[in-house]
Amino acid sequence: MAYSETKVVLGGLAHIPIIIGFFYLIRRQYSFGAMLRTGKSAPSEKTSVTPAKAAAPAKAAAPAKAAAPAKAAAPAKAAAPAKAPVAKKPHADVPVNTYKPKAPFTGTVTENYSALQEGAIGKVQHITFDLSGGDPDFKYVEGQSCGILAAGEDAKGKPHRPRLYSIASTRYGDNFAGNTLSLCVRQLQYEKDGETINGVCSTYLCNLSPGDKVKISGPVGKEMLLPEEEDSNIIMLATGTGIAPMRAYLRRMFEPTEIEKHKWNFKGKAWLFMGAPKTANLLYDADFEHYKSKFPDNLRYTKAISREQQNTKGGRMYIQDRVLEHAEEIFNMIENPKTHIYLCGLKGMEPGIDEAMTTAASAKGLDWSELRPKLRKAGRWHAETY
Repeated sequence: MAYSETKVVLGGLAHIPIIIGFFYLIRRQYSFGAMLRTGKSAPSEKTSVTPAKAAAPAKAAAPAKAAAPAKAAAPAKAAAPAKAPVAKKPHADVPVNTYKPKAPFTGTVTENYSALQEGAIGKVQHITFDLSGGDPDFKYVEGQSCGILAAGEDAKGKPHRPRLYSIASTRYGDNFAGNTLSLCVRQLQYEKDGETINGVCSTYLCNLSPGDKVKISGPVGKEMLLPEEEDSNIIMLATGTGIAPMRAYLRRMFEPTEIEKHKWNFKGKAWLFMGAPKTANLLYDADFEHYKSKFPDNLRYTKAISREQQNTKGGRMYIQDRVLEHAEEIFNMIENPKTHIYLCGLKGMEPGIDEAMTTAASAKGLDWSELRPKLRKAGRWHAETY
């Protein structure tokens, strides 16, 4: 069948709306697919823009994050300073090296008397210095030492180096006024090539007179300081002038005027082991006996007098022999974490003490070579020998 040209043209025009509709349908499908793939609507669709704006509340939920007022709990982190006191080192406020050897303090001798009884061996003096007028003040605490610069020069024409001495007084001094410092000094003497040699600084100190001026440096040392807890237990092992820091401890614990001054009321147990060659050489013995009589529940005082007493083997009685005698009690105290041990005196006493502690520890199934470092690390073993 034949078609006229006019019919063909009219037939083609009739299909145009169908073709337009087909392209519109394809565009719609493309827009919907793009939304599924990207989660976003085609820009040309106003209806799809509205959900996007509706999604803004989700962003507005960011304030919930801004509920990082919980982060404002950062003040809690800022509260970390509250932990600072825990991190503070013990005795951080103790004065050290207020006066250095090159710029020492000049003290004045107020008294110098023998600390020995009649019939004693050697020469030991108790010497007190006035510390008034310092700028800054010369302050110290129990257990510290100071340096003494002897007058004159050494063999090379240079000033003498300072010699360290344990302080024998409390921070308030023997007069309780807080402006003095006392030392317990034994004059060093030894034989060399048939000649008696006198120690330079110890002889200088022992021969001082009231009114003499002395160059003093320090204070130094934190090894021998007392714990701050009032209910601590203190075991003290001393020979000779090693009694100096122990005297300071015991005065702080049991001297009535001291207790009124510092308001530190010792409630623990204190046990002093003192070694000396003769009874007449027991330094400050009358004071310690007095404290023991006044505070029998808090102080024990055990003496080892080598030339007058015998140990269980029939030999001379030394401080280590007393330690062995009381080994069980000593280690019962050491098991208490509040117990501190202080050792001061001639260096030669250390091996004997170690041997005694080793024997005593093994009786309790302990190894002293392992225990002592642990005690020291815990700040409970304090030793100063010379």
